[in-house]
Amino acid sequence: MTRFLIAPQWQGSPAARAMLLVDGATAITGDLPRKNTIALDVPLEAGESLGTGVHRLSSLLRVRDLVRDAWQPGTVVVGGDCSVSVFALSALRTLDDVAVLWCDAHPDLNDPGSSPSGAFSGMALRAILGEGEPRLALSPGIPRSRVVVLGARNVDPGESDELSQLSTIPPLQVEPDAVAAAVRATGAARVWVHIDVDVLDPAEFEGVSSPSPFGVTTAALTTAIKAVRSELPLAGATIAGFAPRSPADAVHDMGTVLRLIGAVA
Repeated sequence: MTRFLIAPQWQGSPAARAMLLVDGATAITGDLPRKNTIALDVPLEAGESLGTGVHRLSSLLRVRDLVRDAWQPGTVVVGGDCSVSVFALSALRTLDDVAVLWCDAHPDLNDPGSSPSGAFSGMALRAILGEGEPRLALSPGIPRSRVVVLGARNVDPGESDELSQLSTIPPLQVEPDAVAAAVRATGAARVWVHIDVDVLDPAEFEGVSSPSPFGVTTAALTTAIKAVRSELPLAGATIAGFAPRSPADAVHDMGTVLRLIGAVA
């Protein structure tokens, strides 16, 4: 039975209404099996940068410790912003055999020097590579040869060179065999699937802070993830970025969220 870990963190987000991520995580919780779901008591305060280029670092470190303590094999993490994937991966006993399939409209490859916002969610994949703020980066990081970025189309200038070094699948080229082949080519024995819901096309999914047009369809993404799972077992998964503006909006998008959870659970 899949276990769900709710991490309603907002401190890594650059959005003006970042706390909508708390509402999104809470909304998803209501549709998950209660006996297999644990909700973390994430601090509400913003936190301090602690003299670094990462905003709200003190709170991020607290959430990381909470995720590490609560994570167990077979867990799907429900955020919150994208940086919860970094924290969950840091809880794995070993990363030597793990690939990462990063499904996101943003590649999240900034570091504190290149980030236009100072928000850690925009640095999350860079931290998974083992780079950026040392207190948050994985050590050792996952090699670039074991990372596949799917659906990225909103790329900051400081991310372009980094993205060119990774295997990428454009949103309009997401089809099951191609995605499974890209993950298989990493040589990994397990895969972590990260899904920021903004990877989806805004015509299908509205509850995100910063919608990006020309995204992936829900059908294409869920079919591709199932193809990947037929190739490799999951090391874990994250569903992040759900930021509904009202309870009615949450209800509108919940069917799609549950389809994504079904694909990874």
